[in-house]
Amino acid sequence: MKCILLAAGVGSRISRHLHNKPKSLLEMEPGVSLLEHNVKKLAQHGITDVSIVIGYEGKQIIETLKNYPVKFYWNYFYEVTNSITSLWFAKDELDGGDVMIMNADTFIEDALLEDILSEERSPVILSDESNREKADYRLQYQDNQLLQYGKHLTVEETTGEEVGIVKIKRVDLPQVRIRLQEMIENRECNTWWEHVFYTMSEKHPIYIKNIAGKFWAEIDFIEDYEKILEFLAKRG
Repeated sequence: MKCILLAAGVGSRISRHLHNKPKSLLEMEPGVSLLEHNVKKLAQHGITDVSIVIGYEGKQIIETLKNYPVKFYWNYFYEVTNSITSLWFAKDELDGGDVMIMNADTFIEDALLEDILSEERSPVILSDESNREKADYRLQYQDNQLLQYGKHLTVEETTGEEVGIVKIKRVDLPQVRIRLQEMIENRECNTWWEHVFYTMSEKHPIYIKNIAGKFWAEIDFIEDYEKILEFLAKRG
């Protein structure tokens, strides 16, 4: 399996705390950034084919990971595009074996990563059903298949919160590449990369894996970062 980490964004909602640093370079422990932590954790679970899409302060990321065998792709248009464009720049990685796509500013515990690796359905989107009321991006699904998606869904319509991680098996990669290319050609450059899979759901089953009870956090606000540090402190 290979992994694509998307790390091009500015992180405007937390930028005042970052001092011109990508949020994926926030430290999990002294001298170890979240991005470095993720690369090391992936390697410990046998995922050594890692690609990172960079943009904002990308040279800082390259310097941080200079001792790791990772590949870099640039999204030079990160200021005027969204993460679907970042994924498009790494489209050549959507080939070969199974692929996991993940936002680089997301922390997941080992047990959750192990769940992803053991998942046989594809494409599968991770969802957290424990956070329906406060969900940032909402998913509605039945029998573990996606029905609706969007911030507009009410709490009653929401089954779970989208986590920002997708796993695709090799057999489904050609369809993903085709849909990604279609959206870019249609100039849908300002949407999230997950919308490739959301829009595929009209013609192709998109599966959902509930990971409620496992720890994860995507760093959008300083409180998310503090939550990760608290989890690590408790774990010792």
